[in-house]
Amino acid sequence: MSIEVRDLTKIYGEQKAVDAISFTVGKGEIVGFLGPNGAGKSTTMKIITGYLGQDGGEATVCGISVKEDPLGTKKRIGYLPEANPLYPDMYVREYLDFIADVHQVKDKKQRIETVIALVGLTVESNKRLGQLSKGYKQRVGLAAALIHDPEVLILDEPTSGLDPNQIIEIRDLIKQLGKNKTVLFSSHILQEVEALCDRVVIINRGRLVADSQLSRLRRENSRTGKIRVAFEADAAGPTIDQLQQLPGVTRATHYPPAEWELDTGEPDELKKLLLTLALQNNWNIVSLQSKNQSLEEIFRSLTSSPQTPIA
Repeated sequence: MSIEVRDLTKIYGEQKAVDAISFTVGKGEIVGFLGPNGAGKSTTMKIITGYLGQDGGEATVCGISVKEDPLGTKKRIGYLPEANPLYPDMYVREYLDFIADVHQVKDKKQRIETVIALVGLTVESNKRLGQLSKGYKQRVGLAAALIHDPEVLILDEPTSGLDPNQIIEIRDLIKQLGKNKTVLFSSHILQEVEALCDRVVIINRGRLVADSQLSRLRRENSRTGKIRVAFEADAAGPTIDQLQQLPGVTRATHYPPAEWELDTGEPDELKKLLLTLALQNNWNIVSLQSKNQSLEEIFRSLTSSPQTPIA
C-alpha cells in the first residue's frame, strides 16, 4: 500500500484530535478524505507527511515508517497544505527553483517548465507570488507539490479559492495524476469528491465513521429508497391517494404538473408495480428512475452525531 495508517492517534491536552483511526490507500487510487471542520483531517495529513508527530499508532508511506524515516517518506510525498505557505517577494520560477533544489531535482529547469504548464501557470509565471490571485497561488502550491514527481500526493483543499473553470481544470489534472500516483485529498466541495473518487474516508470528531466505496456507502446509509416517476401531463394519471396506498410507499410528494417522488423501502418492487398499474390504467409514464442518496446527505447523516464506524 502507498499509504497505510494504523491506530493513528494525536492528543492535544485532554482532546483527541485523531482517535485511533486506520485506513489504507493503494497506488492509482484517488481517495476523498472528508469530515467537518475540526474533525482531524488536516492533523492526519500533517502526520502522514511528517510535519507533525503522532502520540500513538503508525503511518507508513510506500512501506516506509513516517516516524522512523521522515526524510525518506517526504521524498515520496507531494504535499499541498490547506494554508499554502509562499514567499510573496519571490517570482514563480524562482520559488519553484528553490523547491526543486530542496528536493535535489535533476534537470530542474525542464521540470519547472513542465509543472508550470501542467498546472496552468504559464500566463502568470513571470509575476511575483505576492501579485498572484488566490487561485494562482494555489496552482503554485500544487506545482511545488509536483516538482519532484512524487509517488504520493496529499492535497488539503486543493481547489480552495479557484473559480468554477479553474476547479474543473484542477479536477481534471488530479484525475490524470491519479492514473499512476496515489492521491489522498480533502475537500468541502462534495460534488467534486463524487466526480473524482470511487472511495471516501470520512472522520468525525477524530474518529473514523466510514471507509467505503461510494456505491456501497449509498446502499448502507439509505434508510429509504426514492422513486421519481413522471406521467404525461395532459393525460389521465394516478391520484395522490392511489400512490400513497401502494404497497411499500411511505410518502408521496407531488411536483406539478405530473411528477411524483415516492419514498419506499423496496424501490425495485415498486418500479415493477408502477409499470403494471400503468398498463392496466392507461397511465402514460414519461420517466421512471431511482434517485440515489447524495454524498451530501450521507455526509450529514454520518457527521451530525456520533456514529458506529462503517468498514
